[in-house]
Order: sequence, then C-alpha cells, then structure tokens
Amino acid sequence: MKRIALAFTLTGLLALTVSAQSGQESGKAGEQKSSAAKAEPKEESSVTEHTIVLNGQNIAYKATAATIILRNEKDEPAASVFYVAYTRNGVDGLDHRPLVFIYNGGPGGSSAPQHMGAFGPKRVVTVDAGPTPPSPYKVVDNKGCLLDAADMVFIDPVGTGYSKPLGKATGKDFWGVDEDVKSLAQFIRRYVGRNQRWNSPKFLIGESYGTFRNAALSNYLQSKDGMDFNGLVMISTVLDLRQLLFGTGDDLSYVLYLPSYAATAAYHKMLKDPPRDLGAFLEEARQFAATEYLQGLQQGSALNADERGRLLKKLSRFTGLDEDYLSKANLRVNLGQFMQELQRARGLTTGRLDARFSGQSFDLLSEYAKYDPMMPAVFGAFVASLHQYVTKELKFTSNEDYVLLSREANAHWNWKRGSGAGAWPGSPNVEDDLVEAMINNPNLKVQVENGLYDLATPFYATEYTMDHLNLPAKLRKNIEQKYYDAGHMMYLHEEALEKLKANIAQFITSNSAR
Repeated sequence: MKRIALAFTLTGLLALTVSAQSGQESGKAGEQKSSAAKAEPKEESSVTEHTIVLNGQNIAYKATAATIILRNEKDEPAASVFYVAYTRNGVDGLDHRPLVFIYNGGPGGSSAPQHMGAFGPKRVVTVDAGPTPPSPYKVVDNKGCLLDAADMVFIDPVGTGYSKPLGKATGKDFWGVDEDVKSLAQFIRRYVGRNQRWNSPKFLIGESYGTFRNAALSNYLQSKDGMDFNGLVMISTVLDLRQLLFGTGDDLSYVLYLPSYAATAAYHKMLKDPPRDLGAFLEEARQFAATEYLQGLQQGSALNADERGRLLKKLSRFTGLDEDYLSKANLRVNLGQFMQELQRARGLTTGRLDARFSGQSFDLLSEYAKYDPMMPAVFGAFVASLHQYVTKELKFTSNEDYVLLSREANAHWNWKRGSGAGAWPGSPNVEDDLVEAMINNPNLKVQVENGLYDLATPFYATEYTMDHLNLPAKLRKNIEQKYYDAGHMMYLHEEALEKLKANIAQFITSNSAR
C-alpha cells in the first residue's frame, strides 16, 4: 500500500544538569525531580458553539476539540489521543441519539479527509478529478454533514493528527492490528463513559484500513467490553489484504481488479468500443473475470494458443490495453503497470485512489507508476484547512504538527496477530472478526460504500469478500452494498457526497429506532 507522509512530529530531548553545591540544594533538587516525575500530562479541551442548516433544519451544536489520555496496564499515561466531537444541542434524551465514531485508514492516516471532506460541519472545496490550486482554500458549510442524523466523534489514532505516545511508550506500542484495536477501544470506552452514552445507538464509520479496523474493533468491544454496535459503515473496504497484493503465483488480484480496470478505461475513453451503458458493461466484465479469465489464468502454462488469443482480445476490449502489451505481461497486469500503461501515449499516469485523476508521468519508459496523481492533487487542501479550522473556529491550539498521513506508522505497522505454534504466516485478514461480531450480535448491520473508480480497494474484490463470509443466510441479509461514480474517497465528487450522506443517514436512522 502507498506510504506517503505530509507532516512529521519531531521530539527533542532536554538534558538537565544539577550542580550539587550543598546537601540542602541537593535535597531540594531531589524533591523537584521527584515532583516532576510524578507530574502527569493533562488533557486539553476547547468547547465552542455553532449552528448549521441541514435539509432546511437550523441545527445548533457543540464542538469539542480535545484530547483523552490512554493508560497502560500499570495505569501510567501511555498516549494522548486527539479528537473532535460534534453533539447536537437541545436533544431530549441521549438514549435515542445515535453516536458515530469516524476514522480513516492508512494505516497511519488521520481523520482529516472524513472531517474536512465528508461528514464534518465544514468542507474544504477541492477540484473534482483534478489538482486543487494552492491556498487560499475555500471552506464552506457541508451539506454532507451527518449532524441531522447523529452525533459524531472524529478520532486521530496515535501517531496521526495531534495524537502521540506519552512517557515510556513509543509509536510501535500502538502501530499494529491488535495494538491499534486495543488503543481505540480504550478511547471509545472512555468517551462513552465520560459522556454518558452507553445507552445511545452506536456506529463505526471507517474508510480503507478503517474498514479493516471496523471489523476487528467492533468484535473486540462487543466480546471484551459488552459494547454492542448498531451498525458499521465500510467506506472503500478491505478485509483480506491478499486481494490487493498481486502475489507471485496468486492470480486472485488480477481477477478482482479487472472490472475496475474496465471502469477506468471507459472513463478515460481508452476503449475501442466505448460502452453505451456502463452498468451493463461492468456486469459483463464481472462475468468475464469470474469465468473465462479466471479459468484461463488457472491453466498457467498449459493454456493453449487459441484460448490465449481469445483471452487477449477480450482483455484488450475490457482494459483498453494493447494485445501485444497484454501478451508480454502474460495476461497479468498488476496495478502499478496499469496505472502507467493505460494513458502512456498521452504522457499521463492514472490515479490509484481515484482513477478519474491523471497526472503527468515522471518517466515514460518506466514499467510502473511512480506516484498516485490523486494524492498531491487534494491532500494539501486537507492539511491547510484542518489547521486553520481547528485553531481559528474550534479554538484548539497545539505546538505539534498535524500529521495527515504517517509514513513511520505505516512502515512499522505490526500485521501479525496471535496464532498457534507452528502456524504459517499469511496475508492479514479480519473476515473472521466481522463474522464473529455479526454472529454474536445478529442485529449488527453493515453498509458497504464502493467507488467504481477506486483502484486501491476495487469494488469487485469487496463483493467477493462479502460473498465469501462464513455467515448464515439470514445474517447475510444484514449487509448491503452501495455504489458511487467516484473513487476511494468518493466524497470528493459532490454528487457522490450527496448520495453518500443520504445512504449513511438513512442507515443510521433505520438502525437506531426501537
């Protein structure tokens, strides 16, 4: 997975030298040192009042930009977690007011994109499918805000945003599948307890790795802490990383990516026979991928020349790539190759997180894409707008840099989970976590949001995942899938954001009533 960081926080060490001139001075110094050792970091908080108009309603709400201190097994401060919570004023009883926890993925991503791009009261305006010019950025009231449906808590996991380890703890104590789950579970427990929200309908909204986190975190909180959830919203889903790896000797990724390649080629008008109906075309691509293409790849070198020739023609029709290129690739084009090759003749590299984006290629002779054009096109807007908004409107100040995406956290992430002795390592997978969470809580509902132009977590791979969960038939009905004419961060497209908000608001409302 792409590892990009836009900010880093450096911590310096202050060495103190004490000169013991007398026994009295030495004693005082010792007392001061002991006092300093006992001093604990303090939580910070800024509370402000605001209003927003959503669907004709004038909604007054409280914004709380604050930190919560997490503690280790010895009850020592271990981390400071930054969050922003939005709670509607004038609510008659919190027992019926839904509460939603929201975070991004990465791993190593802050909640800024969801906060300033999707569901917060304010949204930074970005250019759709193109590079957003530098500051000054325009920040507007967000019609996609979920405050008319639920209270919201945007969480920055340790190492992202303003969240950081404390005391003897280091980032690695929180950077891992299980480490991350335990820290966020503690945060959620503390927030729910302090704000008397144990009896509120509760939801998790995660994007990308955040969906991976959704499965493990919901299962952990339900099984360990008795905190049941009403629903999970999965935005751009991955529960089995094998699907994204294009592993040697493993053809699954090639099959699952094909419909997304087809959608991308159609969008950029790279197909010799452009489809009149994109939906019908993508269904045809699904069928081809699941049958002829899969069967052909499974034959490996035993595939005969005639069958190979037929597959090359159909692959070219769906992907827009030249038959000669596909032949040299042995019918298998991985993501980096596709991003570089699709628009090579135009001198362009195709986006990964959102394939609607294109950027000038660094090296037209390169086999693989050198970068994802979507990331530099919009991320500067999120960093600047978040800084400005939090300090100016929410009145929260920090001496730290806000870390949008942490390369360090991503690079040092612990993907291993507990397993028996002699177990073989495998691709990280949390499908069983989701299954367990849904079986233990048969009322848990799941809504899956798919971007048709998402090449980071392709929609056909998500469909494959949901179809292969080991769930009883009646529980499979608890999962619904939605689709958007956009990419991984579908809310960058205003029409998709409007649709996304409507879908999620309806999901929250329908699964909160009793």
